[in-house]
Amino acid sequence: MINDRLIDAGSVQLAVRDFGGDDPPLLLVHGAGANLAHMTTLARALRPHHRVVTLDLRGHGRSADGDWSWDAALGDLAAVCVQLELERPAVVGHSLGGMLAALWGQRHPESPGIVSLDGNPPPTRPEHLPGLDPEKAAAELARLHEVFDAVEAAAGQVIPADQLPDLVERQQMAARDMGANEKVWVEGFRRNLVHLGGETSIRPSAALTSRLRVAMNELDLTPVYAATTCPELVVLPTRNLPQQEPFAELYAAHRRFLVEQAQSIPQLRHLSLADASHAMVIEQPTLLAKVITDFLLEHR
Repeated sequence: MINDRLIDAGSVQLAVRDFGGDDPPLLLVHGAGANLAHMTTLARALRPHHRVVTLDLRGHGRSADGDWSWDAALGDLAAVCVQLELERPAVVGHSLGGMLAALWGQRHPESPGIVSLDGNPPPTRPEHLPGLDPEKAAAELARLHEVFDAVEAAAGQVIPADQLPDLVERQQMAARDMGANEKVWVEGFRRNLVHLGGETSIRPSAALTSRLRVAMNELDLTPVYAATTCPELVVLPTRNLPQQEPFAELYAAHRRFLVEQAQSIPQLRHLSLADASHAMVIEQPTLLAKVITDFLLEHR
């Protein structure tokens, strides 16, 4: 049975969903702008082989706000493990959650394994785009930067009450387009809504969105993976999201960089997942659950 609860992580309260079970524990971490509900389908697919626990990261879903840092977020994960008595959990994360999984693995050599589902910082320098002319790479990065500026500017804005039903309907349509579970998708949308003083806005806030962007842009995972001694797997996409298509060359080059990065670290396992985009958690949860389970069983 699924058990939702709040736990005290010191300066913040964290919302946690425990899928139960007596099998080896697995902590499943969502990406930026998402929440634990977005991991539900993958969690259910993993449930036959693991005790799966998900959480809302600070500033997301039903968890409290708090100053963001990698140390603070890793401390939150540790608090969940202590209070739910998860001994030596595997940590699996998507996007931002994958970056946290990588950092967890570096700090916890006793971990049975970590899996990053496209948990990679965005490209920020021409060196991240092998095969592209440096001048073109710089121009494409500047153009991408403008898109991220617009996303950041829109974060946390108040939603007029009369627009909320239309937004929910759009979420339902998006779920159908992706072949996702509509109920789970809409729960994820509603879980990030904040109702305060008669107004509704969407989490994360503008301030947290800005902080996350800086933190991810500054993160270099190459030395992290190189220093990690527990088993580590990175699952990489092989195609673009629709919104990435205007930057097709840039993202193709960045995927080359990520493969080259993984190949340069002997102990790092990597898999380029066929017909998968950054939304792989939604697109192929059953296959991902098998990949994750097989990897962790191999190293048990």
